[in-house]
Amino acid sequence: MAGGVRKKSPGSPSALWGKLHTLWQDKHMVLFKTEYTLLVVSILWFLEIGFNVWVIQKVAYTEIDWKAYMDEVEGVINGTYDYTELKGDTGPLVYPAGFVYIFTALYYVTSRGVNIRLAQYIFAAFYLVTLLLVFRIYYRTKKVPPYVFFFVCCASYRIHSIFVLRLFNDPVAMMLLFAAVNLFMDGYWTLGCGLYSLAVSVKMNVLLFAPGLLLLLLSEFGLIRTIPKLLLCAGIQLLLGLPFLLENPVGYVSQAFDLGRQFMFKWTVNWRFLPEWLFLSRYFHLLLLAVHLLTLLLFVLRRWKRPGESIFELLKEPSKRKTPAQKITADQMVLILFSSNFIGMCFSRSLHYQFYVWYFHTLPYLLWSGGVEKLAHLLRVLILGLIELSWNTYPSTSGSSAALHVCHLIILLCLWMAPPLLSAPAETQEDSPVKDKRQ
Repeated sequence: MAGGVRKKSPGSPSALWGKLHTLWQDKHMVLFKTEYTLLVVSILWFLEIGFNVWVIQKVAYTEIDWKAYMDEVEGVINGTYDYTELKGDTGPLVYPAGFVYIFTALYYVTSRGVNIRLAQYIFAAFYLVTLLLVFRIYYRTKKVPPYVFFFVCCASYRIHSIFVLRLFNDPVAMMLLFAAVNLFMDGYWTLGCGLYSLAVSVKMNVLLFAPGLLLLLLSEFGLIRTIPKLLLCAGIQLLLGLPFLLENPVGYVSQAFDLGRQFMFKWTVNWRFLPEWLFLSRYFHLLLLAVHLLTLLLFVLRRWKRPGESIFELLKEPSKRKTPAQKITADQMVLILFSSNFIGMCFSRSLHYQFYVWYFHTLPYLLWSGGVEKLAHLLRVLILGLIELSWNTYPSTSGSSAALHVCHLIILLCLWMAPPLLSAPAETQEDSPVKDKRQ
């Protein structure tokens, strides 16, 4: 129109400049608005590449379990399939068969475990892949403000140490676990269960996610359609362990899946304030197991299912239930899985320093989930800081252990005070239902 104001096209240089100018004016909001999650995590991920290289080059590697891992898989390479005869310099082999295959590959790639520097770079790659998988979970759910991701990666010395300075097997198991969670979010339940089982075959701690996963499977499919997925998980364990089961089945199961293994008091992070005799007591262990199972049951009955719905309804086909089944959202799914694991961590018989990676990347999600929405940002960051401090106190003290339990209790109580997950209001665009693409 003559004499009128010409409207700027969305792709014009002036329009783009206007967007950049607005972004610069509100630059502080980039750290608080979840729509900027992708931008922030992308920057942090690329910074982590350089940071990991710096750590590997400048910080001294510390030998703890790597040589023992190599000795254990070398025994298998030399033809020993009896688990009771496979040992390293720190003790017998106590991990399932998936560990053996993965670390056998690392044994050959690193020149029989001698090329430590190459192993460190491989674990740096594991770390970066893990971050990608974790960031994708946070990006899909958009529950956590972007500034928190600094604490998820750059701020934790202990996590970098576990990956690239200690070369533990725990990070490998968690990398596979987070890959499985991503598959569950995308609706690839069968493939996700297979990858979950592979994670369990590297280290048993992944079983802490199992109660939440079982509830999700029953909610989505009912009992009949869940059984094949459980059989898949069991079949993978059987297939991976077959050479060792044929040689000495009792030895393999008792060594690789020893749920009653005794831990050493000097390494405990969470029970330092107890006298050693109580820490080693079987009655104390049984009490922790009972409280763990009771807490899980309470969460299942009161927080993880719909109010008024019988737990037996979950055993039916979704189409045959009294209340029409709704698709579980990605947010609900992730919170149930992460909470299941967190409850197990709270009541663990002992936590060693490398176990921090079992739940480190899930803590911001739990703190910023619906159950703790009334907590101030500063208090949430303080809790993260106290947990980090507790895990970085070496050797642990009565004070650091007590602080860790207090932080765990606060998070657990806030999760309990949240409304039941499966009665949440309609989904937002960011938190869409998980579609079952491949059952």
